[in-house]
Amino acid sequence: MMRVEYISSLDAPELRPYGTMRRPVEHETQGIFVAEGEKVVRRLLESSFTVISALMTEEWLAGFRRAIEARPEPITVFVADKKLMETLTGFAMFQGVLAVGKIPEPPAFEDILRRAAPPRLFAAVDGLTNSENLGALVRNCAAFNVQALLVGETSSSPFLRRAVRNSMGAIFQLPVLELGKGPRTSGNHGQTLAQSLPILRERGIRSIAAHPRAQKYLSEADFAKDCCVVFGSEGEGISPAVLKNCDEAVSIPMPEKIDSLNVGAAAAVFLYEASRQRRKNLS
Repeated sequence: MMRVEYISSLDAPELRPYGTMRRPVEHETQGIFVAEGEKVVRRLLESSFTVISALMTEEWLAGFRRAIEARPEPITVFVADKKLMETLTGFAMFQGVLAVGKIPEPPAFEDILRRAAPPRLFAAVDGLTNSENLGALVRNCAAFNVQALLVGETSSSPFLRRAVRNSMGAIFQLPVLELGKGPRTSGNHGQTLAQSLPILRERGIRSIAAHPRAQKYLSEADFAKDCCVVFGSEGEGISPAVLKNCDEAVSIPMPEKIDSLNVGAAAAVFLYEASRQRRKNLS
């Protein structure tokens, strides 16, 4: 059910989420996120995520009307000219379409393990604070059939606006467990990534660290069996505590003068290799 409201001022309290996008903690406290851009908003509307509202120019309204009206929940669509929208959001907008969605309750750790069909392929991130890089990694996970992403307690949330945007909506397809997020951890309160990896090992899921200084190369590792590929930040890499709890460390062979790849690029290489090995086993 859709309700259209044309706005000429920024006073409505329902517009507040669009005016606080530079304050991500406020959004996280409310359990909401902002989707930005035509493709991302459309994929949000096609997903099972709850949509709260949308903000767009009148030119976009006709194109989104059918998708919004097909949703089961009531959605208020605020319509404004782009200049007013940019005054509200505080930044220049390329397309002029936004939506606010509700962050879903994360799946319980046990549910993630139970629902993933073998051979299971998970990914984990440690200390990844750049939201755009995290969004790119999420997109790679969806592209290469990763069944769940474990976001370490020192990483940014994949539901930050820039992360959602860079994932191109792939975040709506990927089960995500954000560790260390208090009551939102569904029975995993206080659990860290370093504590989670031994639990995976107990279930037969090996943790493979993407580590640029590892002596073992990518092609020498076995990704065809149950595994979780662990990625760190570009600057610090994987923390010693997390690395200690990985079963092995693997690197991408590169010239000595190149230290490492961007984490999004490295994730694409690692996850492609995992996908390649798994396809080879099926042939």
